[in-house]
Amino acid sequence: MLELRDLAFGYGTRQVGGGVSLILRPGEVLALLGPNGAGKTTLFKTMLGLLAPLGGEVFLDTAPLETLDRKERARCIAYVPQAHAALFPFTVRDVVLMGRAAQVAPFSAPGRTDREVASAALERLGMAHLSDRPYTEISGGERQMTLIARALAQQPKVLVMDEPAASLDYGNQMRVLGHVRRLASEGMAVVLSTHNPDHVFMVADRVAMLHEGRLAGLGAPADVLTVERVKQLYNIEVVMGVLPGGSSKVCSPRLGPGD
Repeated sequence: MLELRDLAFGYGTRQVGGGVSLILRPGEVLALLGPNGAGKTTLFKTMLGLLAPLGGEVFLDTAPLETLDRKERARCIAYVPQAHAALFPFTVRDVVLMGRAAQVAPFSAPGRTDREVASAALERLGMAHLSDRPYTEISGGERQMTLIARALAQQPKVLVMDEPAASLDYGNQMRVLGHVRRLASEGMAVVLSTHNPDHVFMVADRVAMLHEGRLAGLGAPADVLTVERVKQLYNIEVVMGVLPGGSSKVCSPRLGPGD
């Protein structure tokens, strides 16, 4: 379980946001929705312990995050970045194996168990056929799936994903979101950021709406994600409804004549 208690976050003495309290439970997907500059990435960095809180606390289960060393944190919580610079032609298998770093003793090489866990993570995401391909030569969607596999190789309880569907084509967006939902169904706690209300409706159990560094809403997407709140976040008129044959809401911009 990941818990934020009255969390204030920022850089040095510059506060980006504050007053954020929420709990992420096993088997739950929590979507963080907000415009550019709302503080989503800064909040994530504080959740992960990369930035010290400016106020409040972060807990993993019942332990304050600050009391856990880096290896203990890595065994509990994993991070999937929005983008990753591919500078060296490591194989996909080797990139995923890097997720085992917290389990390997200093100056030691990954062992048989580490390699088996990495292979299982690739199998879990349907990526085993790419194991020997250079990471620099696979598609953007395949790279994103590789980063998810690397995070799974940590065997974490909590998965933090910074806009995991950003810059992907429609098919890869749906594949990534489908895997997110399956991971939650297997008991993992997942928090992800997005700009797309439709992604929230598709995959999230709850949504936290971040506006100017503070929560503008928290709860079930169907209850919290309203036309008025989307306009507050993005300054755009939208319409919401359920398409014929659909099971969840969809959100579309309201375009005027000639738009």
